[in-house]
Amino acid sequence: MTSKPYVRLSSLTPPVRQAFQPDTESDRQAFQPDTEFECQPRKANVRTLVLILSCLFATNAVAESPTWPRFQNGGVMTTDATLPTQWSPDENVAWTADITGYGQSTPIVAHDQIVVTSTSGENKDNYHVSSYSIDTGDKNWQVDLINPSPFANTPMVSRAAPSAVATDDGFVAFFEGGMLIAVSAGGEKQWERNLVDEYGKIEARHGLSASLESDGEHVFVWVERSDEPYVLAINPATGENVWKSQGVGSTSWGSPRLVPVDGGPHLVCSGSGKIIGLDPATGERLWEFDGIANNTSCTPTPAGEGRFLIGASDGRGETEPGAAAASNGLIEITKSDEGTYQADYKWQAKKATCTFGSPIVAGDTAAIVNRTGVLYRLDLETGEQLSVERTDAGGIWSTPLVAGGNLYLFGYKGTTSVISLADGKEIAVNRCWPEGGDKDKTPGFGGGNVLYAAAPAGKYLLIRRGDKLFAIGK
Repeated sequence: MTSKPYVRLSSLTPPVRQAFQPDTESDRQAFQPDTEFECQPRKANVRTLVLILSCLFATNAVAESPTWPRFQNGGVMTTDATLPTQWSPDENVAWTADITGYGQSTPIVAHDQIVVTSTSGENKDNYHVSSYSIDTGDKNWQVDLINPSPFANTPMVSRAAPSAVATDDGFVAFFEGGMLIAVSAGGEKQWERNLVDEYGKIEARHGLSASLESDGEHVFVWVERSDEPYVLAINPATGENVWKSQGVGSTSWGSPRLVPVDGGPHLVCSGSGKIIGLDPATGERLWEFDGIANNTSCTPTPAGEGRFLIGASDGRGETEPGAAAASNGLIEITKSDEGTYQADYKWQAKKATCTFGSPIVAGDTAAIVNRTGVLYRLDLETGEQLSVERTDAGGIWSTPLVAGGNLYLFGYKGTTSVISLADGKEIAVNRCWPEGGDKDKTPGFGGGNVLYAAAPAGKYLLIRRGDKLFAIGK
């Protein structure tokens, strides 16, 4: 069942309610907490971004949204949850939970539980969808699958990298070997598809990493394989295709992202040297942009109506720093008088570059972290560089998070830097496991443990290592 695009004011989080406050006294008197109103924000600015996305992805007019229902929370990396700022292996860790095998996906928090995906076996022989209690970390259930595309389980390939997505009834998960599955909130398998049987082998350099995206009515699956890449829109209740469209046609480890645009959202996919926008309802390609390079790893981040941040790396020294930075910036989607769409930079960075952690909206700034952990903050409207600070986090593979006026940078080696957005200073440096002294090392990059993702879950900050979950807080 598809919800009408109406929401009740009292069902929105405080920042969203604030973003939708009316301008006149008469409007304020009519705008009561239980008022249901159409999701048509008056101004296309950054403050209304959260509201726009909330409207687009709402699946129930008055029900509260899941805490963290999909990868990067649909591109909104700001939470109003109060999260801890200090912890260590022996302090402020509420619980830990072992994960079967190894995985690189983001924890999904919905239906009063945490769901992660993983793989096990020498050749990634098995896939797992596992649920844990938010309060205790105890395992609720686990669904196991056989991988139809076995491949050597090494740090050089993706390992259960695509993140699942929450639906009205449970979860949909996708694995790089081609398995697509729906599981109820109680852990019962609803349906299962083998995309290798349907569409042939999935071969891609270092494997697939694209997480699932959803607008509440469809779940979007992006298979950017070497030959004949494709994007699917499926019905989450039945697993059946709504449409199938051609992929980007270039290397990518990013994920598809819905970007709000006047006239309806676009499904944006970014691959090396090209970005495309699709109509989520039909799969029609609305536009493509090729004035970019080294944009293989980052996912587009919505930054206002018709705008998104894009990140790109420095190509490991293959290009001059200035040229590499120019691929990082704010892209704007516009519509011509003839009704066609086009995309181009509104501004480009002069020095900032990314690696695996996507740029995010942090207040009125864009936050970009380079390969060595240098944090660049740029004015979101103009691209003017406001500050540059070296952090203790080092390189990040997890997307940063904003909470309580602080910016959290999750270094892939396990160090988290907490930065005050007020003055840009590093206020805390934290770890979940001992630096260089962990006896239970798992086969991550370089043979050590890797921090892949973080997400809020109630009063806790979840940190996901390849083999373990950590709940930070009391």
